[in-house]
Amino acid sequence: MSVHIQDETLSFEEAMEKYDPVLGFEVHVELNTNTKMFSDAPNVFGDEPNTNVTPVCLGMPGVLPVVNKTAVEYSILIGLALNCKIAESCTFARKQYFYPDTPKNFQTSQYEDPIAYDGYLDIELEDGTVFRVEIERAHMEEDAGKLTHMGGAAGRIQGADFSLVDYNRSGVPLVEIVTKPIEGAGSRAPELAKAYVAAVREIVKNLGVSDAKMERGNVRCDANVSLRPHGQEKFGTRSETKNVNSLRAVERAVRFEIQRHAAVLESGNKIVQETRHWHEDTRSTTSGRPKSDADDYRYFPEPDLVPVVTTPEWIEELRSRLPEPPAERRKRLQADWGYSDAEFRDVVNAGVMDSIEETIAAGASAQVARKWWMGEVSRRAKEAEVEPTEVGVSPALIVELDRLIQAGKINDKLARQVLDGVLAGEGTPEEVIEARGLAVVSDDGPLLEAIDAALAAQPDVADKIRGGKVQAVGAIVGGVMKATRGQADAGRVRELILERLGVQG
Repeated sequence: MSVHIQDETLSFEEAMEKYDPVLGFEVHVELNTNTKMFSDAPNVFGDEPNTNVTPVCLGMPGVLPVVNKTAVEYSILIGLALNCKIAESCTFARKQYFYPDTPKNFQTSQYEDPIAYDGYLDIELEDGTVFRVEIERAHMEEDAGKLTHMGGAAGRIQGADFSLVDYNRSGVPLVEIVTKPIEGAGSRAPELAKAYVAAVREIVKNLGVSDAKMERGNVRCDANVSLRPHGQEKFGTRSETKNVNSLRAVERAVRFEIQRHAAVLESGNKIVQETRHWHEDTRSTTSGRPKSDADDYRYFPEPDLVPVVTTPEWIEELRSRLPEPPAERRKRLQADWGYSDAEFRDVVNAGVMDSIEETIAAGASAQVARKWWMGEVSRRAKEAEVEPTEVGVSPALIVELDRLIQAGKINDKLARQVLDGVLAGEGTPEEVIEARGLAVVSDDGPLLEAIDAALAAQPDVADKIRGGKVQAVGAIVGGVMKATRGQADAGRVRELILERLGVQG
């Protein structure tokens, strides 16, 4: 088993006192076309390994690629949504490198002539500050296959006994979105990193061109970080943390690399231009390989593919298909849901806006949806250190739990226990209630017994209620709820207490 030795780091505050971070992001977006980029092999996630392949995917001699028109249109849509210019003509190129997940020994990509270029994206940070990120290019390419390293630690190649390769992903259409160097973020660099990737994910999901599930690798980020002393214009040497596939990890990886770079520079050493691997368990990066520059890939024009030529009419037809821009959508949803600015900002920052929208569409009220996603679901996500969408709670489940609460079968406290059972695989909410005996006690007989016991245990409180201090009834209600293990209807318990004491509520 290999052991990762964590690099020395400086505190983030010390790093910011001395250095200015410069960022750059390459976000890879898998397109959800029916077939692959250059062949008619199915583009389906999760099938048996090496079943969605053709001779083109496997790089067999004599095969010829054919461009997927839908993938080209999806790429143009992404470019338009990123405020890019769309090329009148663009070409493909061969990017040479030798890995077992790339059977052709080159990747078909774009180099000098990307489909989209010179764009920007305005990113809103948590406090409402807007930061403009300039987009260098968005180009079309194909994905590599997937390697699974067996016998090593944490699924890494280091220490593995052998590796398995699945070519189902080989040839899947990709759009790589490359930013220009991002300067001036300062101490907000990690926050900006997370917000930028979240914005790109939101855009491609709204466009319908990608499933945008980061846990599946539909959206992956290569995060470039360099530091330079305050006041220096020249960029420092960069590192590139590869294939980071969660928003939380992007933020943490950028923060860690800033701290690592600062420690290296403070010790008098030089930063190595290299790729890095992110480890969620240690929240650190480890060295990958020396980072290649473009010349090392020996790009040359792809001789088997003709240029892609666009027309103004085609571009405008695609532009007419663009959905509501994310910023406008957020404003509309906030107005529709009646959330305050602070409430809605919290929803966006928690990454649950889409989940709340889906929950409302499934039948919940806006307040109920927010209560669950910002309350119980977010609490569980924080404990598990995952995104709220990864907890396993669906909009339909929240609607069902709320229906049971409204019907008086369970209360909020019991609903959380029901959720425990559902997530543990014990069945539907109804089945969990039955199996665990979690239904609210609706028979007044047992409630009156518990009320009498609680009144006898707190005679001073009973006297206060009789004397007109009705608010003191909460103490008796609490005793009854404890006695019934939270299975009483608190409102009904209050009514019965006041009736028992002859007091008007």
